[in-house]
Amino acid sequence: MMTLELIRKPVAGDLEAYEAFVTRHFHAESDLLSQMLRYALSSRGKGIRPMIVLLSAGMNAPEPQAGLGQRAYLAAMLVEMIHVASLIHDDVIDEADERRGRPSLNARWQSRNAVIAGDYILARNMSIGMSSGQFDLVAHVCDAIAVLCEGEIIQSDKAARTEMNREAYFDIIRKKTASLMGVSASAGAMAVRAPRERVERMRQFGEAVGMAFQIQDDILDYTRTAHTGKPANNDLREHKITLPLLAVLEQAAPQRRAELLEKLALCDGDPSAVDELQHAVEQGGGIRMAADVMREYLRQAVEMLAEWESSPYRDSLVNLCAYVAERDI
Repeated sequence: MMTLELIRKPVAGDLEAYEAFVTRHFHAESDLLSQMLRYALSSRGKGIRPMIVLLSAGMNAPEPQAGLGQRAYLAAMLVEMIHVASLIHDDVIDEADERRGRPSLNARWQSRNAVIAGDYILARNMSIGMSSGQFDLVAHVCDAIAVLCEGEIIQSDKAARTEMNREAYFDIIRKKTASLMGVSASAGAMAVRAPRERVERMRQFGEAVGMAFQIQDDILDYTRTAHTGKPANNDLREHKITLPLLAVLEQAAPQRRAELLEKLALCDGDPSAVDELQHAVEQGGGIRMAADVMREYLRQAVEMLAEWESSPYRDSLVNLCAYVAERDI
C-alpha cells in the first residue's frame, strides 16, 4: 500500500523547514491561548495540504533546487492554517468531542474559546501573509475562506431538511474540501512563479484529488473497520446524505426512498435506524458506486500530470492519487 512517508520523500527537507517556519510565526501572548494554539497545531493530522503545496512547487520550479524557500513555506502555511481553523469551527458546529482520537478543542476548552482560537489562527495567518508582502499568494489563498463557509452553510441547510441531489452534493464537497486542495496545488506553482496556465492546471489537479479525497472520506464513514479517529456512521447521525447513501436513494423506488429518508431523520437518537441505513447502503451497492466516482476523479488527476516531465515530485503526486484510493485513515 502507498504510504505518505514515501510520497513526502522528495520534499522531506522542505517539510522540516516548513514546520520550523510555522513554529517561528505562530505564537500568542496569553497563556491560555498559547496552550490552545500548541494543542491545535500539534494535532494537524496528515499534513496533506502543505505537502501538496511543496510537491507542486518542486514540480513547477524552473530548475531543481535544494530548498524551495520562504515563499513556498508561506504558501503552505496559508493553506494549512485555513484548514486547521475550519476543522476547529467544524467541531464546534458538530458538537464533536474528538478529533483524530484526541479530545477536540471545544471538548477541552469549551466551544466559545474554541471559536475564538479558530478565529485567532485565521487572523494570525492573514497578518503573517500581509506582513510578508507576498500579496499575490495571500489574495489567491484568501478566496478559499469564503468558499469553505458557503459550502458549510449549504451542507447544514441540506442536512436540516434531509434532502440532497447529486448536483448539490458535488457542489458542497467542491467548496468544503476540493477548493482548498486546488488552492494548495495552485499556490505551490504560484510560489515558484510558474506561468498562469500551469497555476490553473495545478488548481484543476488539486480539485480533482480533493473531490476524490472527500468521496473516500464519505465511503470510510460507512466502513466500520476504518481507522479515521471518528465513530463510524457519523454522517448518518448528523443527517448528512453523502454519495454512498445518495447513490442508493437515486436507485430506490419512491416509497423505499421515503422510508430511507424517514430512517435518516431518526439517526441521531436511534441506533437501529443507523444500522438499517448502513445495511441498505452496503446491500444497495452504494459504496461500490461511490468508489467508481472517486476513481474517475483520480484518473482525471493523473492524466493532468502527464503534461509535466517525469520527476520525483510528479511521481509523488501520482502516488498521492493511489494513496487517496487506498487509504483507510
